[in-house]
Amino acid sequence: MIRIGKPAPDFSGVTAYHNGEFVKVNLSDYKKKWVALFFYPRDFTFVCPTEIKGFGKAEEEFKQLNCSLLAVSTDSEWSHKAWFERDLPDVKYPVLADTTHQISRDYDVYNEQDGLAERGLFLIDPEGLIQYALVSAGSVGRSAKETLRVLKAIQSGDLCPMEWEPGAETLGKA
Repeated sequence: MIRIGKPAPDFSGVTAYHNGEFVKVNLSDYKKKWVALFFYPRDFTFVCPTEIKGFGKAEEEFKQLNCSLLAVSTDSEWSHKAWFERDLPDVKYPVLADTTHQISRDYDVYNEQDGLAERGLFLIDPEGLIQYALVSAGSVGRSAKETLRVLKAIQSGDLCPMEWEPGAETLGKA
């Protein structure tokens, strides 16, 4: 079970589609960085491309916060390649092919009945600890803007009230 403040489940040697190539990705490649790891159900669907594109448009802002984006689905790297080349050529972050479904299981987002990952989002700190976890209904896309807001709140080290935005008053040190 995923727990806040506990180590993120590790993965290594996972094939990803990234900038027109197949690469091997290890979570350890991102030590000393924040990671926004998000799972989506399937390539070539309706809601998923809105998220993939939305996070892609916000990628530079994530980078400015020392945060790398990693997307994961249970589709193959070949499916990712075909989909990204056809519909998502501007997306530049890695998309992992969790064909064994192990990463999805480890992050507790695997839907055994449908054989796919649910919409899970995890913010992992530079020490490899889970600091935020969200799993939502497959019919509802997530918000890159909200993910950035939460990341900034966590990075502030303060107690941040609901709807807190950078520059707004906090409730003091956490």
